[in-house]
Parts: sequence; structure tokens; C-alpha cells
Amino acid sequence: MKKAIFIIFAVLLIDQLLKIYIKTNFFLGESIHIFGFDWARIYFVENNGMAWGAEFGGRKGKLFLTLFRLVAIVGIAYWLVTSIKEKASKLLIVAISLIFAGALGNIIDSVFYGLIFDTPGGRNVATLFSENPYGTLFHGKVVDMFYFPFIQNAQFPSWIPFVGGETFTFFNAIFNFADFAISCGVGVLLVFNKRVFPKES
Repeated sequence: MKKAIFIIFAVLLIDQLLKIYIKTNFFLGESIHIFGFDWARIYFVENNGMAWGAEFGGRKGKLFLTLFRLVAIVGIAYWLVTSIKEKASKLLIVAISLIFAGALGNIIDSVFYGLIFDTPGGRNVATLFSENPYGTLFHGKVVDMFYFPFIQNAQFPSWIPFVGGETFTFFNAIFNFADFAISCGVGVLLVFNKRVFPKES
């Protein structure tokens, strides 16, 4: 239990400190290189929906998505508590803790950020605890900032159907620390599947 609490607290702390710093020090769309590398950047964007910025249903769709996340995290919390009580594999508890913490980190954005930040235009940065918040409860935007375009302006071979000859960037997703934690948790479940879910003899 202590390990799970530590992981969750550490992920949430790092995630929220990074997001608050980015929002209050970067203007929307601002990008800087990390250690001078073109393929490693801090790039401030806000995600109003799902992965890769997908959206649906406007404000009602956003509300549904936030409520769905809240229901999902209750399920993850139940899974974590049950696993701890049943003295499951330590790797499983670590993985679920990472997934739970990452999901909760993004839920905090979705639920509260619309109430505590404004969204100034141009090259101005956001203000924390603004008197003119940009949204309402459950309608906040998730802050993303890590961008690693390892391969840029590459071209698909012409013989590939549908996309042949078109250019692409790999890896073109912009994500945050909470997303990273979720990916690590899922990665542990996949890579160490046999140890995480041992078959009963």
C-alpha cells in the first residue's frame, strides 16, 4: 500500500507542477528545444478531448468524456485496492498505480483547470487562480508539452496503398507526464505479463 501511495503521489506532484509551470510560463503554441536537439522539444498545447486531440460532441461531448474518465478511474481504484488486498504481484501493483496516477492527473485538468486558469491570447501566458477563468467545472483542457519528432518530413514509399508518396513525422504525438505514467503502466503489464498475471497451478 505504501509503495502504491508513493507512486501515485509522486506522479501527481510531478505532473501538476509541470503543467502549472508550462501554463504560467509558456504562451499557447510556444516551442523550445531540449538541450538544443531538434527532435526533443517542449511544445505547449492544450487538448480538449481524447488522445491526439480528438474531439466529439462539443461541450456535451467534453462533459461526457470527463464523466467517463471519472467512472473509469473508480474502476481502476477498485482494481488497485483489490490487488493490494489479495497480495498480488508487486509489478501489477506498480503498473496499476502508474495507470491510476496518470489518469487522475489528466482528470484534474479536465475537471478543474477551466475554473482556475484564464486563456489570454497572443504571446501572453495564463494566470493561475484568474478572476476570468476560461471554462467551467468538468470543461477544462488537458495540458500537453512533450514532443519528440524523431523522424521529420520522411516520405512513405510510393508502393504503399493510400499514403504512398506522402510525408510523415514519427513520433508526432504531444503528451504530458501523466500520459507517460499511463504508458509505462501499460508497458509493464504487456512486457511482464506472465509475472504480473501468473497462472495458477
